[in-house]
Amino acid sequence: MQEVIKTFEVTSFENVITEEMKKEAIQTLEQGKVVYFPHLPFSLHEDEFQFLSPHVVAPNSKNISYDAIKDRLGGTICRGEKEQKLKNMMERYALQSRLFIEKLFPHYKEHLIQGRTSFRPAEIAGRSSSWRKDDTLLHVDAFPSSPVKGKRIMRFFSNINPAQQPRVWKLGEPFAEVVQKFGIKLRKPVPGLAWLLKAVGITKDYRTLYDHYMICLHDLMKRDKEYQENAKQQEILFPPGSSWIVYTDQASHAALAGQYVMEQTYYLPVESLQNPETSPLHVLERFFGQKLIEKG
Repeated sequence: MQEVIKTFEVTSFENVITEEMKKEAIQTLEQGKVVYFPHLPFSLHEDEFQFLSPHVVAPNSKNISYDAIKDRLGGTICRGEKEQKLKNMMERYALQSRLFIEKLFPHYKEHLIQGRTSFRPAEIAGRSSSWRKDDTLLHVDAFPSSPVKGKRIMRFFSNINPAQQPRVWKLGEPFAEVVQKFGIKLRKPVPGLAWLLKAVGITKDYRTLYDHYMICLHDLMKRDKEYQENAKQQEILFPPGSSWIVYTDQASHAALAGQYVMEQTYYLPVESLQNPETSPLHVLERFFGQKLIEKG
C-alpha cells in the first residue's frame, strides 16, 4: 500500500517552518495524505485539566464545539466561570492552529474559511450509533445539512489524552480509487430535490450535484460491509502530544479508538489549492464528464 502519512518534525506551534517543509507539506496534503507532527503538543493550562472528563459534555452531544465567528460555546454542561475557562481553552486552540496553518501553508492564507473548533472528550470505541454516523467505518467527509459546494474540508487534530492513550485511525485507499469502485453506483438526485431540501430547512443552502454525490459516496462506503473488511487500509496510532492535518473530504479514514482530542475545521475554495486537479471536485467531474457545481 502506498504511503498515506508523512512525518514532519516540529515541536512547537511557534517553530520556524522551512521553505522545504512548506513545499513538502502542501504536496502531501493535496495528495490526500496525512501531514503528521509526532511531537507537536497543544499544551493545557493548569486549570484546564479539569475538562479532561467525558462528564463535561452535554447529554445529547458527542462533542463540545466552539464557533469562533459567533464566540459561542455549545455541547457542554459547564456554566459560569467554568464555561468561560473551557471557551478560553478552545479559543486558544482555534487561534494557535490557525496561525500554524497560515505559516505552514502560506499559499492558503488569504483563502481559509474558519469552521468550528471541537473538543472530543468521549471514547470512540464502543460508542453506539447508526451506520451512517459510525465514524469507525471508512468514509470521506460530507455534510448532509451543510452543502460545501466544492470547498475543501481540512481538519487539524491534536491528541491531548492525559493517560497516554493514542488516537487510533484507519486510512484507506486514494480518493480516485474509491470513486472507481463506487462511482457507477452514484445516481443523480430526483429533479427539484435540492430546492425542496433548502425550502423546508433540511439543508442550510442549495445542495449541488457535488454535495449530492459526496453524501452518496460517504453512505455507500459505510454501508458496504465487504468493502469495509477488504479495502486496502492501514492502522495509524496518533499518540498524546502529536498533531496532524488532513483533507477529510479526500482521505478515506475511520477513527477506531481514542479520547480527548482537539480538532479545528477549515474550508478552502478549490481554486485556491496549489494543485486543484487533486481535489474531490475535479476527480468526480472527470469521472462523470460534467461540471458538478451548478448555479443555484
